[in-house]
Amino acid sequence: MSALQAVKYSRGKLEVLDQLRLPHEFHYDNVATRLEAFDSIASMRTRGAPAIAIVASLGLAVELHNGPVPEGSGQDIVAHIDAALDYLKESRPTAVDLTNAINQLKARIRAGGDAATKAEIVEAFIDEAEKIFEKDLKTNLSIGDYGAEWLRAQAGASSDKQISVLTHCNTGSLATSGHGTALGIIRTLQSKGLLQHAFCTETRPYNQGSRLTAFELVFESIPSTLITDSMAAALFRTRGAEKNIAAVIVGADRVVRNGDTANKIGTYQLAVLAKHHGIKFIVAAPTTSIDLVTETGDGIKIEERKSSELTQITGAVIKADGTVDETTKVRVATADQRINVWNPAFDVTPAELIDTVVTEKGAVEKGADGKFDFSKIMPERWAQVVKA
Repeated sequence: MSALQAVKYSRGKLEVLDQLRLPHEFHYDNVATRLEAFDSIASMRTRGAPAIAIVASLGLAVELHNGPVPEGSGQDIVAHIDAALDYLKESRPTAVDLTNAINQLKARIRAGGDAATKAEIVEAFIDEAEKIFEKDLKTNLSIGDYGAEWLRAQAGASSDKQISVLTHCNTGSLATSGHGTALGIIRTLQSKGLLQHAFCTETRPYNQGSRLTAFELVFESIPSTLITDSMAAALFRTRGAEKNIAAVIVGADRVVRNGDTANKIGTYQLAVLAKHHGIKFIVAAPTTSIDLVTETGDGIKIEERKSSELTQITGAVIKADGTVDETTKVRVATADQRINVWNPAFDVTPAELIDTVVTEKGAVEKGADGKFDFSKIMPERWAQVVKA
């Protein structure tokens, strides 16, 4: 089987997998403008913090490549790109990867100074957007290696004992440029012969676990079991020892300075359960997901989604013979749909419940003060933001 790809890109052309149609249909949307990139992200056809940043960056890169660009000076095109990036930032405000990518792109188009021509500025933007895309895969592979080795070390540095893990939401190839973050660690464990079994949660209300993570696990023949979100406590209590469940591994949409982590709704309760049952809780995140400006999780803006995501569900119709028919939407809540709904997309897990944050530069554990110190893996950003 070929590897799953959420994003297909060549200069001047971007195709993005419509993840709302998975697992029943593979369909790639052509994304040629910032408007189409925004819609792909906001509608959840693209999701996952790294993939969001990639699609936003490359979507604008394709628009600029295919032109036309506005008339005026080099500074005029810088202002034009700034406005486009600020617009894209609002597509999913919780995911810090997007903000970091935007800051990186803005810095690059200014690197040539006031003498840079419009053509040079556009070329610089496209080149930087492509670097963001290319770097992500290398980052994910490194996260996988560091995470697997950290888990091996918990059982003894030379241990080849197989372990089981649980993951939440989707953090694999479909959420990144490839391999994945939390699911990337699971893939690496499997490749090293260290994985006994992977459990994945359904991840209501959008079902990224049952639709996407389960799909990826089966696609790659990784031994796995799907559970509903409400089954995790029973799983840990009744099968934790039998299956040697050693860790909960999740991704992150934002890790702030003290280690508090925003991730898909339901992550916090898994961290509480893991702590109670003596199971390690691991956050897998690239350094682009680390926000050194925000000191604690109280400063994270939590996106709230529309009520219909909770009261309705979309899925394929199963015919009498078991084959899949058309996709349809059905109500799963009160028939008149007038019930009040609270639908936060994310929650914040306090640093005290997290054992390690695994990045492409290594696994960071808490210090004696119970906080995470990211200064050693991000010395330049730390000096600029924290010590400034």
